[in-house]
Amino acid sequence: MRFGRWHRLDQAAAEAPRGPGVFQVKVASGLIDYPTGKSAMIRYGAASDLQAAAAELARAHPGRDWMCRFSEAMSAREAADPDAIVAELTAAFRRRFGAPPGKPE
Repeated sequence: MRFGRWHRLDQAAAEAPRGPGVFQVKVASGLIDYPTGKSAMIRYGAASDLQAAAAELARAHPGRDWMCRFSEAMSAREAADPDAIVAELTAAFRRRFGAPPGKPE
């Protein structure tokens, strides 16, 4: 799966494509401690409308210094089941970092 460039969360909806896909969210600076490493990633998600999902995420987390990016050119398999892609990404993250991605306190 390919992802586009990162956008500030408060501007992500304006840059997000309409339609289904997968998104990633990370902290804009610094790293989060996970049991077996550090990562900036805090969330993977799937949505039937990425633009609406980005807008809702920004409304739910105003003022957060987070970045968001969106899937590009999804394969037929990815487009058919973006939730399965999120499950795969989350499982790979858990294997590498010892826990699923999560929001910093």
